[in-house]
Amino acid sequence: MSDSLFADASRRLERALKYVSLSEDAIERLKYPKASLIVSIPVRMDNGSLRIFQGYRVRYDDTRGPTKGGVRYHPKVSLDEVQSLAFWMTFKCAVLNLPFGGAKGGITLNPKELSKLELERLSRGYVDAIADFMGPDVDIPAPDVYTNPMIMGWMMDQYSIIKRQLSPAVITGKPVTIGGSLGREVATATGAFYVIEHLLPKFKRVPVETTVAVQGFGNAGAELAELLSKAGYKVVAVSDSQGGIYAKKGLDIPSIRRFKEANKGIKAIYCEGSVCNIVEHEILTNEELLALDVDLLVPAALENQITEVNVNDIKAKLIFEVANGPITSAADLILESRGIQVIPDILVNAGGVTVSYFEWVQNRSGLYWSLEEVNQRLKHKMVEETEAIWKIAEELSVPMRTAAYVYGLNRLSESMNAKGTRDYYLNT
Repeated sequence: MSDSLFADASRRLERALKYVSLSEDAIERLKYPKASLIVSIPVRMDNGSLRIFQGYRVRYDDTRGPTKGGVRYHPKVSLDEVQSLAFWMTFKCAVLNLPFGGAKGGITLNPKELSKLELERLSRGYVDAIADFMGPDVDIPAPDVYTNPMIMGWMMDQYSIIKRQLSPAVITGKPVTIGGSLGREVATATGAFYVIEHLLPKFKRVPVETTVAVQGFGNAGAELAELLSKAGYKVVAVSDSQGGIYAKKGLDIPSIRRFKEANKGIKAIYCEGSVCNIVEHEILTNEELLALDVDLLVPAALENQITEVNVNDIKAKLIFEVANGPITSAADLILESRGIQVIPDILVNAGGVTVSYFEWVQNRSGLYWSLEEVNQRLKHKMVEETEAIWKIAEELSVPMRTAAYVYGLNRLSESMNAKGTRDYYLNT
């Protein structure tokens, strides 16, 4: 268990615990998830065969409200991974002061191998299996790796069928036409952009003189790359699971996004002049992208991308974690010793769960907001909490990650203490 992702995730707390006064009750409760569920999902495939898929859902802590977290479809999904992600979500919701606890779910598969009909049967089957484990006041799933608004729509519809009542607030990240929120699909990237924009001046940098490399050109990474490019940053490298491209003069991100959408990949993207502008470029691997000499490195793919093995290759001055857990705890310490600033995932990528909260509120109230209002509320939330964590980091002379965990721990502790602790009962 010492080598598990969850064990590594738990180490993030060790340093933060030195700066908070937690009750024994709170420490004990944060050691374990509230509930974990493993399910088998039978799916009739298009060729008539039956396949059984393994699914998971972990509700880590619900002290501050119903649990919240995405569902990912990926070949490497495991209980250990889902539990770790639920643990991070607990702190993410506390950092953003959302009335939620943390949860996560997933199914072990390669979704690219399934047809759309098979994906629908799988998604509805997953809800059939966990319906008693979720609900608008219990646990609220959302999109994650390789899931999207259509899949969320299937899940919401299936839950509504089971409960025999329309239940839009049970799932967030749905299509707007069936109760989704404007701005939700790009919220992770939008929130990360607000964090970068707020912190950049503190590092005495300006966009036009800042080079960026983005590892992971999925929903969050691609949208963030375009936002940064439009704001004047020089995005010089991007990659997806198949590889990446680098151009010292900067990349035409909108063209790359159009190409990937049409061709399902970005490798050698500049080989066709009719598709996008031809520039001098290099093809590189994900590992080579991480080692580029850039000002901002944005890991936006999966966890454990920067480890003890490759951490000394990192040349970027600032790292903004858009992925969950892209840096191991051991690599974190080495980056800190080298003076490389890491802005943590539980802050940077919290835009998604924040707008999911907005969607949940809109579903329950029946009042829906404009895109401008959603983005204004999101910006206020992200900037406010970023500034608070920055001040804690300065006051305690600790990295931003430690400051974020201190911030989240204090909120979680206050909520847990409000229900009574050992000290409270012994002193009465």
